[in-house]
Amino acid sequence: MPKGPGLRITAAAAAELGRQAAVAGTPGLMHLDLIEGGCEQWTIRLRPGHLAGTPIARADGITLYAPAEQLPQLAGLGLDYRGDLSGGGFLVRSGDGIRSCACGAAFSRLPGGRQATQ
Repeated sequence: MPKGPGLRITAAAAAELGRQAAVAGTPGLMHLDLIEGGCEQWTIRLRPGHLAGTPIARADGITLYAPAEQLPQLAGLGLDYRGDLSGGGFLVRSGDGIRSCACGAAFSRLPGGRQATQ
């Protein structure tokens, strides 16, 4: 895995990633990539399996892979999962210099790493 401040996975996100990977027949392996556009600059897409790339995070028996060229955009982010009776979804938890969308699945990096104001 890359050194430095990478993507952080919460226990709730690791549990849901593990569940989705197992249902898809790829236990312990998930892939994250970023799609340009949406309500912010980048939207996360999660799919089961390895699908090439670099391991970027490990937690509770799940390894999350991503394209190597997207590592700078993922640095300092957190991945969480929230579920309730009406469903659930993965959320991007941002750090300094990152603005998250209201939907929680999209984010933008602010120029110069300045603080996001909401």
